[in-house]
Amino acid sequence: MIKKRNLQECHSLFNLLNDPEVFPYVRYKCQSYEEYLFVTKQLIVEEDQQTCISRTILNEMGHPIGTIDLYDIVNKAGFLATWIGAPYFGKGYNQRAKESFFTELFLTHHIETVFLKIRKQNIRSKKAVEKLPYAKFANDLNPQIYASINHTQQLYDLYQVERLDFLEISEGMQHEVAT
Repeated sequence: MIKKRNLQECHSLFNLLNDPEVFPYVRYKCQSYEEYLFVTKQLIVEEDQQTCISRTILNEMGHPIGTIDLYDIVNKAGFLATWIGAPYFGKGYNQRAKESFFTELFLTHHIETVFLKIRKQNIRSKKAVEKLPYAKFANDLNPQIYASINHTQQLYDLYQVERLDFLEISEGMQHEVAT
């Protein structure tokens, strides 16, 4: 479902990234394949420096279909960035990728809080995050962070996922499946 980034998948990902339904919402708006390759190399270096964690989202066939990153990691907290190629919209990949990534973040990397900033007009992403039972609308919970992501104008809503909330809810979901 997710795996560490590598340069071999950049061509497939760059093609998916350039779709007009995807491109406006990605963090790195690369104009060329070479630029995307450079950005991916930088993400791999940042992961070595522990300021970022970046994974490729895979479909059932093991083909790359998007990326999920935690960036600006400070004091066991960071911001989430996710995109999935348009052919894979509405098929559950986003939620499964987030659950796998959160499990890794909270259990392996000991992250405590994941923030999600979502453009107010990005209805698809807002609906996706609101389906996650452990995600909280955080504009009022974290007014300092909300203000910092909207320093010029209010473009983003803020959501957050806390380690304990995720682990408690995901454990409950696993228990329901087992019984």
